[in-house]
Amino acid sequence: MRRALALMAAALLVLPACTSSPDGDTIRVGAIYPLSGSQGQGGIDEHRGVLLAAELVNADGGVDGRMIEIVSTDVSAAEAAPGAVEDLGADGIGVVIGSYGSTISAPASETAAANDMLFWETGAVGTLTERSEQGVRTFRMPPTGAVLGRNAIEFVHGPLAEAFGRDAGDLRYAFSFVDDVYGRSVADGAAQAATELGLDVAGRFGYDLASVDYDALARRIDRSGADVLFVSAYLADAIGLRRALVRNDVDLLASIGTSSSYCMPEFGATLGADAVGLFASDKPSGAAIDPSTLRTQGADLLGRARGAYDERWGDEMSPAALAGFSAAWALFVEVMPTAAAAGVLSPDAIADAALSVDLPMGSLPNGSGLRFGEPGTATAGDNVMAAAVVWEWLEPGRAMVVWPSELATHGVVPIGIAP
Repeated sequence: MRRALALMAAALLVLPACTSSPDGDTIRVGAIYPLSGSQGQGGIDEHRGVLLAAELVNADGGVDGRMIEIVSTDVSAAEAAPGAVEDLGADGIGVVIGSYGSTISAPASETAAANDMLFWETGAVGTLTERSEQGVRTFRMPPTGAVLGRNAIEFVHGPLAEAFGRDAGDLRYAFSFVDDVYGRSVADGAAQAATELGLDVAGRFGYDLASVDYDALARRIDRSGADVLFVSAYLADAIGLRRALVRNDVDLLASIGTSSSYCMPEFGATLGADAVGLFASDKPSGAAIDPSTLRTQGADLLGRARGAYDERWGDEMSPAALAGFSAAWALFVEVMPTAAAAGVLSPDAIADAALSVDLPMGSLPNGSGLRFGEPGTATAGDNVMAAAVVWEWLEPGRAMVVWPSELATHGVVPIGIAP
Protein backbone atom coordinates (compact mmCIF):
# COMPACT_ATOMS: atom_id res chain seq x y z
CA MET A 1 0.00 0.00 0.00
CA ARG A 2 1.27 3.44 -0.92
CA ARG A 3 1.89 5.74 2.01
CA ALA A 4 3.72 9.00 2.51
CA LEU A 5 6.60 8.81 4.94
CA ALA A 6 6.94 11.24 7.79
CA LEU A 7 10.70 11.82 8.06
CA MET A 8 12.04 13.36 11.25
CA ALA A 9 13.79 16.59 10.41
CA ALA A 10 16.01 16.32 13.45
CA ALA A 11 17.24 12.95 12.24
CA LEU A 12 17.64 13.65 8.54
CA LEU A 13 18.02 17.41 8.10
CA VAL A 14 16.22 17.07 4.78
CA LEU A 15 12.57 16.57 4.03
CA PRO A 16 10.29 15.65 1.44
CA ALA A 17 10.26 17.67 -6.63
CA CYS A 18 11.76 19.61 -8.77
CA THR A 19 10.01 22.85 -8.14
CA SER A 20 10.55 25.65 -5.68
CA SER A 21 8.58 26.02 -2.52
CA PRO A 22 6.31 29.05 -2.32
CA ASP A 23 9.01 31.11 -0.63
CA GLY A 24 11.60 30.11 -3.26
CA ASP A 25 14.14 28.98 -0.66
CA THR A 26 13.97 25.23 -1.27
CA ILE A 27 14.06 22.83 -4.20
CA ARG A 28 11.53 20.03 -3.72
CA VAL A 29 12.40 16.62 -5.17
CA GLY A 30 10.05 13.65 -5.03
CA ALA A 31 11.40 10.21 -4.07
CA ILE A 32 9.67 6.87 -4.62
CA TYR A 33 11.18 3.64 -3.27
CA PRO A 34 9.95 0.25 -2.01
CA LEU A 35 10.41 0.85 1.71
CA SER A 36 8.39 -2.24 2.59
CA GLY A 37 7.54 -5.54 0.91
CA SER A 38 9.81 -8.00 -0.89
CA GLN A 39 12.19 -5.31 -2.19
CA GLY A 40 12.12 -3.29 1.02
CA GLN A 41 15.68 -3.86 2.22
CA GLY A 42 17.33 -2.71 -0.98
CA GLY A 43 14.82 0.10 -1.38
CA ILE A 44 15.48 1.37 2.13
CA ASP A 45 19.24 1.35 1.54
CA GLU A 46 18.99 3.20 -1.77
CA HIS A 47 16.58 5.73 -0.28
CA ARG A 48 18.98 6.34 2.60
CA GLY A 49 21.72 7.09 0.08
CA VAL A 50 19.52 9.72 -1.56
CA LEU A 51 18.66 11.30 1.79
CA LEU A 52 22.32 11.42 2.76
CA ALA A 53 23.29 13.08 -0.53
CA ALA A 54 20.67 15.77 0.02
CA GLU A 55 21.83 16.26 3.58
CA LEU A 56 25.48 16.72 2.59
CA VAL A 57 24.61 19.03 -0.31
CA ASN A 58 22.50 21.14 2.05
CA ALA A 59 25.40 21.26 4.51
CA ASP A 60 27.55 22.61 1.68
CA GLY A 61 25.06 25.39 0.93
CA GLY A 62 22.52 23.64 -1.29
CA VAL A 63 22.01 24.27 -4.99
CA ASP A 64 22.79 27.87 -5.78
CA GLY A 65 22.05 28.67 -2.14
CA ARG A 66 18.72 26.84 -2.05
CA MET A 67 18.11 23.82 0.16
CA ILE A 68 16.94 20.47 -1.21
CA GLU A 69 13.73 19.07 0.26
CA ILE A 70 12.95 15.38 -0.33
CA VAL A 71 9.30 14.26 -0.45
CA SER A 72 9.35 10.47 0.04
CA THR A 73 6.67 7.89 -0.75
CA ASP A 74 6.71 4.17 -0.08
CA VAL A 75 5.97 2.37 -3.37
CA SER A 76 6.24 -1.34 -2.65
CA ALA A 77 4.60 -2.59 -5.85
CA ALA A 78 4.44 -1.62 -9.52
CA GLU A 79 0.73 -0.81 -9.45
CA ALA A 80 1.32 1.90 -6.84
CA ALA A 81 3.93 3.75 -8.90
CA PRO A 82 1.68 5.73 -11.30
CA GLY A 83 -0.49 7.10 -8.51
CA ALA A 84 2.53 8.04 -6.42
CA VAL A 85 4.08 9.99 -9.29
CA GLU A 86 0.78 11.68 -10.13
CA ASP A 87 0.35 12.72 -6.49
CA LEU A 88 3.79 14.28 -6.49
CA GLY A 89 2.99 16.14 -9.70
CA ALA A 90 -0.27 17.40 -8.23
CA ASP A 91 1.79 18.76 -5.33
CA GLY A 92 3.78 20.88 -7.77
CA ILE A 93 6.76 18.54 -7.98
CA GLY A 94 8.49 18.30 -11.35
CA VAL A 95 11.41 15.94 -10.66
CA VAL A 96 11.15 12.46 -9.14
CA ILE A 97 14.07 10.33 -8.01
CA GLY A 98 13.81 6.56 -7.56
CA SER A 99 13.27 3.66 -7.64
CA TYR A 100 15.54 0.65 -6.92
CA GLY A 101 13.05 -1.81 -8.48
CA SER A 102 12.74 -2.34 -12.23
CA THR A 103 9.08 -3.26 -11.96
CA ILE A 104 8.54 0.14 -10.30
CA SER A 105 10.85 2.10 -12.59
CA ALA A 106 8.97 1.36 -15.81
CA PRO A 107 5.48 2.60 -14.77
CA ALA A 108 6.96 5.44 -12.70
CA SER A 109 9.05 6.80 -15.57
CA GLU A 110 6.18 6.43 -18.03
CA THR A 111 3.85 8.36 -15.72
CA ALA A 112 6.46 11.06 -15.16
CA ALA A 113 6.92 11.49 -18.90
CA ALA A 114 3.17 11.66 -19.49
CA ASN A 115 2.94 14.46 -16.91
CA ASP A 116 5.94 16.44 -18.23
CA MET A 117 8.00 15.50 -15.15
CA LEU A 118 11.61 14.33 -15.07
CA PHE A 119 12.45 10.89 -13.65
CA TRP A 120 15.96 10.21 -12.31
CA GLU A 121 16.60 6.47 -11.84
CA THR A 122 19.15 5.65 -9.15
CA GLY A 123 19.27 1.86 -9.14
CA ALA A 124 16.82 -0.11 -11.31
CA VAL A 125 18.34 -1.87 -14.32
CA GLY A 126 15.37 -3.26 -16.29
CA THR A 127 14.33 -2.37 -19.82
CA LEU A 128 12.08 0.69 -20.20
CA THR A 129 9.54 1.42 -22.92
CA GLU A 130 9.41 4.29 -25.40
CA ARG A 131 6.79 5.92 -23.18
CA SER A 132 9.52 6.62 -20.62
CA GLU A 133 11.11 9.08 -23.10
CA GLN A 134 14.68 8.22 -22.16
CA GLY A 135 17.10 11.08 -22.56
CA VAL A 136 14.19 13.54 -22.55
CA ARG A 137 12.13 12.79 -19.42
CA THR A 138 14.00 9.79 -17.99
CA PHE A 139 17.67 9.40 -17.02
CA ARG A 140 19.25 6.28 -15.55
CA MET A 141 22.43 6.37 -13.50
CA PRO A 142 23.21 2.64 -12.90
CA PRO A 143 24.45 0.11 -15.45
CA THR A 144 21.54 -1.46 -17.32
CA GLY A 145 20.44 -5.05 -16.88
CA ALA A 146 21.82 -5.85 -20.32
CA VAL A 147 25.24 -4.55 -19.23
CA LEU A 148 25.20 -6.58 -16.00
CA GLY A 149 24.19 -9.72 -17.86
CA ARG A 150 26.82 -9.24 -20.55
CA ASN A 151 29.52 -8.54 -17.94
CA ALA A 152 28.65 -11.77 -16.14
CA ILE A 153 29.10 -13.90 -19.24
CA GLU A 154 32.25 -12.12 -20.38
CA PHE A 155 33.73 -12.61 -16.90
CA VAL A 156 32.95 -16.35 -16.86
CA HIS A 157 34.14 -16.78 -20.45
CA GLY A 158 37.42 -15.00 -19.68
CA PRO A 159 38.94 -14.66 -16.19
CA LEU A 160 36.86 -17.34 -14.49
CA ALA A 161 37.40 -20.07 -17.10
CA GLU A 162 41.10 -19.23 -17.05
CA ALA A 163 41.24 -19.45 -13.24
CA PHE A 164 39.64 -22.91 -13.34
CA GLY A 165 41.93 -24.01 -16.15
CA ARG A 166 38.96 -24.77 -18.37
CA ASP A 167 38.44 -24.16 -22.08
CA ALA A 168 35.72 -21.50 -22.10
CA GLY A 169 34.32 -22.90 -25.34
CA ASP A 170 33.58 -26.26 -23.69
CA LEU A 171 31.34 -24.86 -20.93
CA ARG A 172 27.54 -25.13 -21.12
CA TYR A 173 25.41 -22.27 -19.77
CA ALA A 174 21.93 -22.22 -18.25
CA PHE A 175 19.92 -19.07 -17.54
CA SER A 176 17.46 -18.93 -14.64
CA PHE A 177 15.39 -15.78 -14.23
CA VAL A 178 12.34 -14.35 -12.53
CA ASP A 179 9.90 -13.73 -15.35
CA ASP A 180 9.38 -9.98 -15.07
CA VAL A 181 10.86 -6.83 -16.62
CA TYR A 182 13.93 -6.99 -14.37
CA GLY A 183 14.65 -10.71 -14.71
CA ARG A 184 14.09 -10.82 -18.45
CA SER A 185 16.20 -7.76 -19.27
CA VAL A 186 19.22 -9.05 -17.33
CA ALA A 187 18.88 -12.62 -18.59
CA ASP A 188 18.43 -11.40 -22.17
CA GLY A 189 21.66 -9.40 -21.89
CA ALA A 190 23.51 -12.46 -20.65
CA ALA A 191 21.99 -14.76 -23.28
CA GLN A 192 22.80 -12.29 -26.05
CA ALA A 193 26.43 -12.16 -24.91
CA ALA A 194 26.56 -15.97 -24.86
CA THR A 195 25.18 -16.12 -28.40
CA GLU A 196 27.67 -13.56 -29.70
CA LEU A 197 30.54 -15.50 -28.10
CA GLY A 198 29.30 -18.73 -29.66
CA LEU A 199 28.77 -20.41 -26.28
CA ASP A 200 26.73 -23.56 -25.71
CA VAL A 201 23.39 -22.66 -24.11
CA ALA A 202 21.93 -25.59 -22.19
CA GLY A 203 18.59 -23.93 -21.43
CA ARG A 204 16.60 -20.90 -20.28
CA PHE A 205 14.46 -21.31 -17.15
CA GLY A 206 11.99 -18.53 -16.39
CA TYR A 207 9.65 -18.78 -13.42
CA ASP A 208 6.72 -17.02 -11.80
CA LEU A 209 7.77 -15.59 -8.45
CA ALA A 210 4.37 -16.37 -6.91
CA SER A 211 4.26 -20.05 -7.85
CA VAL A 212 7.81 -21.27 -8.38
CA ASP A 213 8.75 -24.77 -7.15
CA TYR A 214 12.46 -24.41 -6.41
CA ASP A 215 13.19 -28.13 -6.20
CA ALA A 216 11.52 -28.77 -9.55
CA LEU A 217 13.43 -25.84 -11.04
CA ALA A 218 16.71 -27.17 -9.65
CA ARG A 219 16.08 -30.61 -11.15
CA ARG A 220 15.32 -29.08 -14.57
CA ILE A 221 18.60 -27.16 -14.43
CA ASP A 222 20.42 -30.36 -13.45
CA ARG A 223 18.95 -32.28 -16.39
CA SER A 224 20.16 -29.56 -18.77
CA GLY A 225 23.76 -30.57 -18.14
CA ALA A 226 24.86 -26.98 -17.54
CA ASP A 227 28.33 -26.23 -16.17
CA VAL A 228 27.57 -22.57 -15.42
CA LEU A 229 24.30 -21.18 -14.06
CA PHE A 230 23.39 -17.54 -14.55
CA VAL A 231 20.71 -16.32 -12.10
CA SER A 232 18.60 -13.17 -12.40
CA ALA A 233 16.52 -13.05 -9.21
CA TYR A 234 15.43 -11.10 -6.17
CA LEU A 235 16.81 -11.92 -2.75
CA ALA A 236 14.24 -14.46 -1.51
CA ASP A 237 14.04 -16.46 -4.73
CA ALA A 238 17.81 -16.41 -5.23
CA ILE A 239 18.21 -17.92 -1.76
CA GLY A 240 15.38 -20.39 -2.38
CA LEU A 241 16.89 -21.58 -5.64
CA ARG A 242 20.41 -21.87 -4.22
CA ARG A 243 19.14 -23.99 -1.32
CA ALA A 244 17.24 -26.21 -3.77
CA LEU A 245 20.35 -26.66 -5.92
CA VAL A 246 22.26 -27.82 -2.84
CA ARG A 247 19.43 -30.12 -1.69
CA ASN A 248 19.23 -31.73 -5.10
CA ASP A 249 23.00 -32.16 -5.50
CA VAL A 250 23.13 -30.15 -8.71
CA ASP A 251 26.74 -30.24 -9.87
CA LEU A 252 27.88 -26.89 -11.28
CA LEU A 253 31.32 -25.49 -11.93
CA ALA A 254 30.15 -21.95 -11.22
CA SER A 255 27.10 -19.79 -10.70
CA ILE A 256 26.84 -16.03 -11.12
CA GLY A 257 23.88 -13.86 -10.17
CA THR A 258 23.00 -10.21 -10.53
CA SER A 259 21.68 -7.19 -8.67
CA SER A 260 18.94 -7.50 -6.02
CA SER A 261 20.31 -10.85 -4.83
CA TYR A 262 23.78 -12.34 -5.08
CA CYS A 263 25.68 -9.19 -4.09
CA MET A 264 23.52 -8.32 -1.08
CA PRO A 265 24.97 -8.86 2.42
CA GLU A 266 21.74 -10.65 3.43
CA PHE A 267 22.37 -13.22 0.67
CA GLY A 268 25.71 -14.25 2.14
CA ALA A 269 24.53 -13.98 5.72
CA THR A 270 21.52 -16.23 5.08
CA LEU A 271 23.29 -18.88 3.01
CA GLY A 272 26.57 -18.94 4.89
CA ALA A 273 28.83 -21.66 3.46
CA ASP A 274 26.37 -22.33 0.62
CA ALA A 275 27.20 -18.91 -0.83
CA VAL A 276 30.96 -19.51 -0.95
CA GLY A 277 32.27 -19.71 -4.50
CA LEU A 278 29.31 -17.88 -6.01
CA PHE A 279 29.77 -14.71 -8.06
CA ALA A 280 27.67 -11.57 -8.49
CA SER A 281 27.56 -9.10 -11.37
CA ASP A 282 26.43 -5.79 -9.92
CA LYS A 283 27.32 -2.39 -8.57
CA PRO A 284 30.07 -1.89 -5.92
CA SER A 285 29.45 -1.18 -2.25
CA GLY A 286 31.09 1.51 -0.14
CA ALA A 287 33.47 -0.95 1.51
CA ALA A 288 34.39 -2.64 -1.78
CA ILE A 289 35.73 0.43 -3.56
CA ASP A 290 39.47 1.06 -3.32
CA PRO A 291 39.73 4.87 -3.06
CA SER A 292 43.04 4.76 -4.97
CA THR A 293 41.11 3.66 -8.08
CA LEU A 294 38.99 6.84 -7.98
CA ARG A 295 39.72 10.38 -9.04
CA THR A 296 40.45 12.73 -6.17
CA GLN A 297 36.93 14.14 -6.00
CA GLY A 298 35.39 10.66 -6.02
CA ALA A 299 37.75 9.32 -3.36
CA ASP A 300 37.18 12.29 -1.05
CA LEU A 301 33.43 12.03 -1.43
CA LEU A 302 33.49 8.26 -0.80
CA GLY A 303 35.25 8.78 2.52
CA ARG A 304 32.84 11.51 3.52
CA ALA A 305 29.78 9.49 2.52
CA ARG A 306 30.88 6.30 4.27
CA GLY A 307 31.60 8.18 7.48
CA ALA A 308 28.30 10.03 7.43
CA TYR A 309 26.31 6.89 6.57
CA ASP A 310 27.89 4.93 9.42
CA GLU A 311 27.21 7.78 11.83
CA ARG A 312 23.58 8.06 10.71
CA TRP A 313 22.64 4.37 10.35
CA GLY A 314 25.49 2.45 11.98
CA ASP A 315 26.31 0.41 8.89
CA GLU A 316 28.44 0.22 5.75
CA MET A 317 27.01 1.47 2.48
CA SER A 318 25.55 -1.48 0.55
CA PRO A 319 25.64 -1.43 -3.28
CA ALA A 320 22.11 0.02 -3.23
CA ALA A 321 23.01 2.71 -0.68
CA LEU A 322 26.12 3.78 -2.61
CA ALA A 323 24.16 3.75 -5.89
CA GLY A 324 21.46 5.97 -4.40
CA PHE A 325 23.99 8.37 -2.94
CA SER A 326 26.11 8.62 -6.10
CA ALA A 327 23.11 9.09 -8.38
CA ALA A 328 21.53 11.75 -6.17
CA TRP A 329 24.84 13.57 -5.74
CA ALA A 330 25.27 13.66 -9.53
CA LEU A 331 21.81 15.22 -9.88
CA PHE A 332 22.20 17.75 -7.04
CA VAL A 333 25.84 18.75 -7.61
CA GLU A 334 26.72 18.09 -11.24
CA VAL A 335 23.42 18.71 -13.04
CA MET A 336 21.08 21.02 -11.12
CA PRO A 337 23.63 23.84 -10.65
CA THR A 338 24.12 23.99 -14.42
CA ALA A 339 20.39 24.42 -14.92
CA ALA A 340 20.21 26.93 -12.06
CA ALA A 341 23.00 28.99 -13.61
CA ALA A 342 20.83 29.41 -16.70
CA GLY A 343 18.13 30.85 -14.47
CA VAL A 344 15.51 28.08 -14.84
CA LEU A 345 15.31 24.94 -12.68
CA SER A 346 12.52 23.26 -14.66
CA PRO A 347 12.44 19.58 -15.70
CA ASP A 348 13.38 20.56 -19.26
CA ALA A 349 16.29 22.71 -18.08
CA ILE A 350 17.54 19.91 -15.85
CA ALA A 351 17.29 17.44 -18.75
CA ASP A 352 19.32 19.76 -20.98
CA ALA A 353 21.91 20.16 -18.23
CA ALA A 354 22.13 16.39 -17.74
CA LEU A 355 22.95 15.89 -21.41
CA SER A 356 25.74 18.47 -21.20
CA VAL A 357 27.66 16.86 -18.31
CA ASP A 358 30.70 14.71 -19.10
CA LEU A 359 32.65 13.27 -16.16
CA PRO A 360 35.34 10.56 -16.50
CA MET A 361 35.17 7.21 -14.71
CA GLY A 362 36.00 7.46 -11.03
CA SER A 363 34.52 10.93 -10.59
CA LEU A 364 31.65 9.58 -8.47
CA PRO A 365 32.23 7.59 -5.26
CA ASN A 366 30.91 4.34 -6.76
CA GLY A 367 33.53 4.43 -9.52
CA SER A 368 31.19 5.78 -12.18
CA GLY A 369 31.61 8.75 -14.44
CA LEU A 370 28.69 10.63 -15.95
CA ARG A 371 27.67 10.85 -19.59
CA PHE A 372 24.18 10.20 -20.88
CA GLY A 373 23.31 8.75 -24.25
CA GLU A 374 21.61 11.24 -26.55
CA PRO A 375 17.87 10.98 -27.30
CA GLY A 376 17.16 8.73 -30.25
CA THR A 377 20.25 6.55 -29.76
CA ALA A 378 20.45 3.00 -28.40
CA THR A 379 21.76 4.33 -25.07
CA ALA A 380 19.38 7.30 -24.80
CA GLY A 381 19.16 8.50 -21.20
CA ASP A 382 21.51 5.79 -19.90
CA ASN A 383 24.70 6.69 -18.08
CA VAL A 384 27.25 5.08 -20.39
CA MET A 385 29.94 5.69 -17.75
CA ALA A 386 28.24 3.62 -15.04
CA ALA A 387 30.57 1.33 -13.08
CA ALA A 388 29.81 -2.39 -12.82
CA VAL A 389 31.82 -5.08 -11.06
CA VAL A 390 31.88 -8.81 -10.34
CA TRP A 391 31.98 -10.00 -6.73
CA GLU A 392 33.05 -13.38 -5.36
CA TRP A 393 31.90 -14.87 -2.05
CA LEU A 394 35.27 -16.03 -0.67
CA GLU A 395 34.05 -17.30 2.69
CA PRO A 396 30.84 -17.11 4.74
CA GLY A 397 29.83 -13.48 5.03
CA ARG A 398 32.77 -12.15 3.00
CA ALA A 399 32.63 -11.08 -0.64
CA MET A 400 35.25 -9.12 -2.61
CA VAL A 401 35.34 -7.41 -6.00
CA VAL A 402 37.42 -9.54 -8.39
CA TRP A 403 36.72 -7.92 -11.78
CA PRO A 404 37.41 -5.67 -13.68
CA SER A 405 41.07 -5.32 -12.77
CA GLU A 406 40.90 -1.53 -12.35
CA LEU A 407 38.29 -1.86 -9.57
CA ALA A 408 39.23 -5.29 -8.17
CA THR A 409 40.33 -5.58 -4.55
CA HIS A 410 41.05 -9.33 -4.72
CA GLY A 411 42.06 -11.84 -7.35
CA VAL A 412 39.70 -14.50 -8.68
CA VAL A 413 39.84 -17.63 -6.51
CA PRO A 414 38.75 -20.89 -8.22
CA ILE A 415 36.91 -22.23 -5.18
CA GLY A 416 34.19 -24.02 -7.08
CA ILE A 417 30.76 -24.62 -5.57
CA ALA A 418 29.77 -27.79 -3.79
CA PRO A 419 26.32 -29.24 -4.58
